[in-house]
Amino acid sequence: MTSVDKNILIVDDEPQIIRVLKGYLENAGYRVLCAGNGKDALSITMVEKPDFVILDLNLPGMDGLEVCKAIREKSNVPILMLTARSEEADKIIGLELGADDYIVKPFSPREIVTRVRTIFRRVSGDAARPETIRVGNLFIDIDKHIVRLADQIIDLTPTEFDLLVTMARQPKRVFTRAQLLESAIGESFEGYDRTIDTHIKNLRNKLEPNPRKPQYIQTVFGIGYKFEVSEHAS
Repeated sequence: MTSVDKNILIVDDEPQIIRVLKGYLENAGYRVLCAGNGKDALSITMVEKPDFVILDLNLPGMDGLEVCKAIREKSNVPILMLTARSEEADKIIGLELGADDYIVKPFSPREIVTRVRTIFRRVSGDAARPETIRVGNLFIDIDKHIVRLADQIIDLTPTEFDLLVTMARQPKRVFTRAQLLESAIGESFEGYDRTIDTHIKNLRNKLEPNPRKPQYIQTVFGIGYKFEVSEHAS
């Protein structure tokens, strides 16, 4: 799928931001949909089924966190949060609700385009090199973006999927948080350790029978994480 086949929904109550982002994204070859509030964003999402959502957290009425949660209940579409809030808690809550990435205002429109392209590359994968990973009862089809645990399909966001693939490709290897940030989110991301911790928490909640005693994604204290099937895994 080329960029001209992809629809991006921008949700922001500032017309100037919508106008600028719309221009940059259209110049990059994307089709752009726009909404100025959460209610309209959800209506457009249901009808148009966009391929990507750029979502401001500071929306009138229904805020961006509520919108993110509502979208995640229906879809795994990639979500990039925009926020003017400096509090770490707001960003963490957004990630816990299923957002793939965030960027703080003021930002460069070119950086938004770069983030969008990076996440789209992770979603589409490399069609010329189909690949599957099987570890114990876990099966990952990278080409089709499918994760199955035993006979159950596990729905993951693009970032969760990429983190899992990164670690599962090299079982037992210990990855630092910085390495996982670079692999899963890209070199342009200026994040911090809590970002990866939040994504790992979400991934464990979906993948592990008991997230408090993980069988697959192990914490290596003081360093990061590794993928390893414990002897108790079923």
